[in-house]
Amino acid sequence: MPILEIKDLEKKYTNSVQALKNVTLNINKGELFALLGPNGAGKTTLIGIVCGTVRKTGGTIMVDGHDAESNWRAVRQLIGYVPQELTLNPFDTVWDTLFYQRGFYGRPRNDALLEKILKDLSLWDKRRSMIRELSGGMKRRVLIGKALTNEPRILFLDEPSAGVDVELRKGMWDFVGKLKTEGVTVVLTTHYLEEAELLADRIGIIREGELAFVEEKQALLHRFGEKTLTLFLEKPIDTIPPSLKGFDLILSENKKNLIYHYSKGQTNVTDLLKNLHSERIFYQNMETATSSLEDIFLQLIEKKGETQKITNL
Repeated sequence: MPILEIKDLEKKYTNSVQALKNVTLNINKGELFALLGPNGAGKTTLIGIVCGTVRKTGGTIMVDGHDAESNWRAVRQLIGYVPQELTLNPFDTVWDTLFYQRGFYGRPRNDALLEKILKDLSLWDKRRSMIRELSGGMKRRVLIGKALTNEPRILFLDEPSAGVDVELRKGMWDFVGKLKTEGVTVVLTTHYLEEAELLADRIGIIREGELAFVEEKQALLHRFGEKTLTLFLEKPIDTIPPSLKGFDLILSENKKNLIYHYSKGQTNVTDLLKNLHSERIFYQNMETATSSLEDIFLQLIEKKGETQKITNL
């Protein structure tokens, strides 16, 4: 069942800039949804509207059955939001930051919950430190802790790994995965596409304010992904024989490698190898590679007018 239902969402600014155009999207309970797109595509605007920091100019939003406009108090109780910016009071302690945030939601005091959050985020030893004494990565984790103090049903993470080193990023990924197993719905925007590829159940791609694709991660990788077979030849060849033209081979500049791109569903690699043998072109080694989500993302972003709009699969 969807926990978030967005229908025909629009955002127009006074300078005639349209940040969102008829965005329709359902996000299911307990899933991790990655929203991808280039800078200025509308990702932060979309999240801001759902979380109440940006006013929409059209459309409807339902969060767990509550209208986000007419029943905004109930919706705010269900949502946790981690912004891109480090919006923290530098002179508060880590503990007080979370303690006050829970109070702002009108939640009863729960020190055991705050302790669990800080321990899960590896911040327990820093609970008495002031925010200004923390590293950038630790401040990002404090922001996540703040967003969890009201025990949200759906958590929005807007570029949570920005400026975080590799080790802390890996720890953050593990923590987000743990939240998902606990039943929290997570909506993630990120520029680290390996992050989305590792964590997401479904992926949406937004482009120039329009939702271009929403698809299950594995289906997206299978549908648009391709494999590359590189054959390292025993001897250089000057040209590709006519009998091999149908395979769309590429001969490397040094004449020593043949490169073949094919979709995951194709099964004609065996035919290629047989034809090579018939032409007495022998190879000493081969290497295969599979398209990453980053490859597919760049492919879809570049094909602006050529892709069909697919939503809510």
